[in-house]
Amino acid sequence: MSKVVLQGPVWLASDVHLGPATPATAEAFLGFLDAAADEAAAVLLPGDIFDAWIGDDAILAAPPWLAAVLQGLRHAAARIPLWLGRGNRDFLMGTALADALGARLLPEPALLETDYGRVLLTHGDEYCTDDDAYQQFRAMVRNPQWQAQFLAQGIPERLAMAQQARGESQAANQMKAAEIMDVNTQAVEDAFRTADVETIVHGHTHRPGRHVLDIDGRRCERWVLPDWDCDHANPPRGGWLVIDRDGLVFYDLDAA
Repeated sequence: MSKVVLQGPVWLASDVHLGPATPATAEAFLGFLDAAADEAAAVLLPGDIFDAWIGDDAILAAPPWLAAVLQGLRHAAARIPLWLGRGNRDFLMGTALADALGARLLPEPALLETDYGRVLLTHGDEYCTDDDAYQQFRAMVRNPQWQAQFLAQGIPERLAMAQQARGESQAANQMKAAEIMDVNTQAVEDAFRTADVETIVHGHTHRPGRHVLDIDGRRCERWVLPDWDCDHANPPRGGWLVIDRDGLVFYDLDAA
C-alpha cells in the first residue's frame, strides 16, 4: 500500500463522468479546478473523472469537449499538485496522460498522510463484492493482457466497444437489487483493519454521506464522495470533500 504525503488543505472530487453530452458538468468541474488551484494545497480525483477512457492516445486527436477538460486539468496541475485516480469507467488512464497533464497517478489504494492524519483513499468499486458479475468484469478489464489486446485496437473500434459495454452495464444494473451495488460491510471492515486507519474516503456508489462505524472498539468513519450531474439531473448535483487539520467537510456544488 503506497503512501501519498500531503500538507495543507486537500480537495477531493470523484465520479464527474465527463463526456460529450455533459457540457454543464464540465463547466462546473472546470470551475472547481480553478477554485481548488486558488485555495487548496493539492487536488485528488479518485476515479471516474471521465464517463469512459479508451486509452491515453485519445488525447492526440481530442474532440473539443475533451481538449477543454484536458486544458483545465493541465492548468490546475501547473499551479498545485494534481493526482488522478482510476475508477471503473476510466481505469485505462495511464502515465502518458498524467505526464501530458503534469499530474500524478494515485496508487490503488492510496494511504494519504494529511494534516488531519492517515486516510485511506480509493475509488470504492473493489468494496462492492456482493455484485459478482461486476467483480468478474473488473478482474477481466484490470488484467494487463486484456488491456493490451484492447489498446491494440483502433480508436473507432475501442469507442464502439466502450459504448456497447456501457449500454450492457446500464441494462444489467436495472435488473440488480440496489443493495448489491453498494459496498459490502465485511469488505469495508477488512479495509479498515488492513490499512490500520480510522478514516476511509471513496466514491463509486453515488451515495454520498458520512458513516460512523465501530471497528474492533475503534470509532471509524467512511466518507462517500458525491457524483456529479449538471446536465440531466434535476436539481443538478455535485460536490467535493476538503481535508485539513480540522477534519473533513463536504461542500455542495450548489452552495459553492
